[in-house]
Amino acid sequence: MTVAHGELMAIMGPSGSGKSTLMNIIGCLDSPTTGIYRFEGTDTATLSERALARMRNSGIGFIFQSFNLLPRLSALGNVALPLVYSGLGKAEREAKAQALLAKVGLADKPRSRPAQLSGGQQQRVAVARALANAPKLLLADEPTGALDTKTGAEVLGLFKSLNREQRVTVVIVTHDPEVARATDRVVRIQDGRVFYDGPPTEAALYGHAEVAA
Repeated sequence: MTVAHGELMAIMGPSGSGKSTLMNIIGCLDSPTTGIYRFEGTDTATLSERALARMRNSGIGFIFQSFNLLPRLSALGNVALPLVYSGLGKAEREAKAQALLAKVGLADKPRSRPAQLSGGQQQRVAVARALANAPKLLLADEPTGALDTKTGAEVLGLFKSLNREQRVTVVIVTHDPEVARATDRVVRIQDGRVFYDGPPTEAALYGHAEVAA
């Protein structure tokens, strides 16, 4: 299985199918027990923990269903946090974080803490944080799962915009057929194996399609 640069794809499957494990491997959080995973041509099994951490910080952005924002930090502080390890000074970090908040439509919320923001706004902060180090790959685990339909559609539209306009590779783990429908490719996992890999057809979205052997 290959994820190409600039793709917008969804990983689907029932609970326990292995989709979260696959996402963790793609994100260099876990190592495969068999086989090889290459990130931009590099076999990740050959890298030290420190090298993997650098790869994650500079090359991969993570977005979670529960947002995982630090409650004591403002929106600006949460977005600027990954930049602490980039070597930028405080003023530069805050300027970049403010620009990212503007990009996700929150230019007027830099001083707001997570508890003062709606669910959709918190997820936008999480997206901005994931983009802080200009990652080549954006991994989103059920990013609309805690949002209402309208807000979820807005966040999904943001992913599509980042993918189309900036060519950020986006991989979304989701149970929601409507989220997967908005992508260009669906990989359906079942019992730890790729059951389907192709366009988001109705059969693929609802688990009735299988790639011919």
